[in-house]
Amino acid sequence: MNVHLHWFLPTGGDGRTLVDRHAYTDGGIKRDRITPVSGVRAPDIEYLAQIAKAAEQLGFEAVLTPTGTWCEDAWLTTVALAQHTERLKFLVAFRPGVISPVLAAQMASTYQRITRGRLLLNVVTGGDSTEQRRFGDHLDHDRRYARTAEFLSVVRGVWGGRPFDYDGEHYQVEGGLTALPPDPLPDIFFGGSSAAAGPVAAAHADVYLTWGEPPAAVKEKIDWIRGLAEEQGRTVRFGIRLHTISRDSSREAWATADRLLGDLDPGTIAAAQQALGRSESVGQQRMLALHGGSRDRLEISPNLWAGVGLVRGGAGTALVGSHAEVADRIEEYHSLGVEHFVLSGYPHLEEAYWFGEGVTPELAARGLLSTVPASPLLGVAGASGRPASAPGGAPLLVAGGR
Repeated sequence: MNVHLHWFLPTGGDGRTLVDRHAYTDGGIKRDRITPVSGVRAPDIEYLAQIAKAAEQLGFEAVLTPTGTWCEDAWLTTVALAQHTERLKFLVAFRPGVISPVLAAQMASTYQRITRGRLLLNVVTGGDSTEQRRFGDHLDHDRRYARTAEFLSVVRGVWGGRPFDYDGEHYQVEGGLTALPPDPLPDIFFGGSSAAAGPVAAAHADVYLTWGEPPAAVKEKIDWIRGLAEEQGRTVRFGIRLHTISRDSSREAWATADRLLGDLDPGTIAAAQQALGRSESVGQQRMLALHGGSRDRLEISPNLWAGVGLVRGGAGTALVGSHAEVADRIEEYHSLGVEHFVLSGYPHLEEAYWFGEGVTPELAARGLLSTVPASPLLGVAGASGRPASAPGGAPLLVAGGR
C-alpha cells in the first residue's frame, strides 16, 4: 500500500497568517478588508492556478477544494483549473442536501469526460445548521446523514447505465439515468465521526477521511469503520486531513508555528472558539477538545500541533518538524492503515514547495511512494552550494508554467 499525497486549494483566500479568513468582510470574494492583516491573498483564478500547477509539478495526485459560503464554487473553479493542468486530479467537495443526486451524477459524468478522468468526490454532509439553512437545508444532524446515504445510493444507481428507480424517505426517482456514466467512476471520499456517520461511510465511501487526531485516536476510527464495512462485505480505504509545517530543521519549523501563533490575539481566539463551539459536528468537537481553546500544550502528540484549530474550523492540526520528522509521522499513520494524505499549509503555494522538495523525497527513499517527481533544476548548484530549486533555504516560487 503506497502513500497517496494530495494538496489543498484555498478558494476562500490564502495568506501568511492563520487569521487571513477574518481579514475580509465577505471571505475574500469582494476583497474588502476590514483589518490591516498583511500577506492576505484573494482566491483569484491566477493565484489558484499557481498552486494547482505547483501541486502537479511537485507530484501531488490531487487537490481538495472546499465547499461553503466563504469559498468559490468548487465545481466551477476546478473545471477551470483543469484547463491549466494536465494530470492533477480535483477532489471536489459538495453537499448532498443542496443538489439533486441525479444531477450530481450527471455533473460528475460530464466532469470526467471534460477532464479525462480527473475527478474525485468529497461528500460533505454538513455539521453547522446555520450554514445548512443558508442553502435551504433544514434537516437536523442525524437526518442529514440518513439523506446522504440515500443520495449516494441514487448516485451509484444512476451510474449503472440503466434506468434506475428509487423510493426513499428523502428521494424518489423514476427512471434515473446518466446516459454516459463516468469512466472511471470517481472515488468517493467521506468523513464523519458521529454514530450516524459510521454506517454511511461503511456502506458508501471508497475512502474514509478523518481529521488529524493523535495516532491512537485515528486507529480507533479506522478499526470502527473497518468493522462496520466488513459487516456489509465491503472494504474501505482510509485518508487523513492535516496541515504541514516542514523545514530543513525542527527548530525552523517550530519557529514558523510560533510565528503563526503570535498573530493570534486572545480576542480572535475567543471569538473563533465560541463560533466553532456551536457546531453540531462531532469531528469539530473532537478538534476543539485537543486544545480546549488554550495556547498551552499545543503539541498534542509528537510533531502534531493543534494551533491551527484555535481559529479555524475543520482540520485543526499540523505536522510540524524537520522533513524527516514529518515523514516519520506520515509513516506512522500509514502503518495504521492510512493511505491518502490530504495536506495544506499557510501560504499554500510556499508550503507545497517546502513539503514537495523536503518530505516527498524522504517518503520516496522509504519506499512509500510509487513515483517521485524529478525537479527540472535537480542537481544544479546554486550560489550557496544548495540546489538552485531552494536558494538560501527558501522554496522556489513559480508564477507560471509547469
